[in-house]
Amino acid sequence: MSDTASKPPASDVAFTASVKAAQTRLGSRAHMERTAATRPWATTIPGEMQTFLAAIDTFFFATASAACQPYIQHRGGPAGFLKALDDRTLGFADFGGNRQYITVGNLAENDRAHIFILHFATRQRIKLWGRARIVEGDASLLERLAMPGYTAKVERAILFDLEAWDVNCQQHIVARYTEEEIAPSVDRLVARIAELEEQVRFLGDNPTV
Repeated sequence: MSDTASKPPASDVAFTASVKAAQTRLGSRAHMERTAATRPWATTIPGEMQTFLAAIDTFFFATASAACQPYIQHRGGPAGFLKALDDRTLGFADFGGNRQYITVGNLAENDRAHIFILHFATRQRIKLWGRARIVEGDASLLERLAMPGYTAKVERAILFDLEAWDVNCQQHIVARYTEEEIAPSVDRLVARIAELEEQVRFLGDNPTV
């Protein structure tokens, strides 16, 4: 048997024995096995993922303590601040925040982490499993992760070594749009309103037209 054939599917990073037992009990295990065979979870970051990340300005980052106390944190910044450094590594600048340092403390004793990306405008959500680590004092890395023009203080870098990722369906996601995303449509409406107002004024001045 080849190494590839004997290697467990990437989805096993999430589908533990307990999860598989639940899937069996609730009737979805056979479907999950077929999906793992025909559409396996990805373990590298392709070009289209990098294009997607360039539009992302927010995501959720989950860690846990050594005692398995979970914590999930919102991460935000300029679009593209979550960067693909190579085909298996993501990185982002850790901007100054509320100074609780729960994520920093968790990663010091448990490197397992999860990234959940939800892009409301396109109703896309992506789940990424991996291991994360804090990097401090690496000027060249911080320079790669810096976002020109963004004034938030960069305290450190966080690197995420990808183990597997998958795409969720769009079900139950309500589309929402940022000010930047709706601005072109608003600008067109404003221009059209101005055009119609000008036509009304013209007709008011020229009632016989």
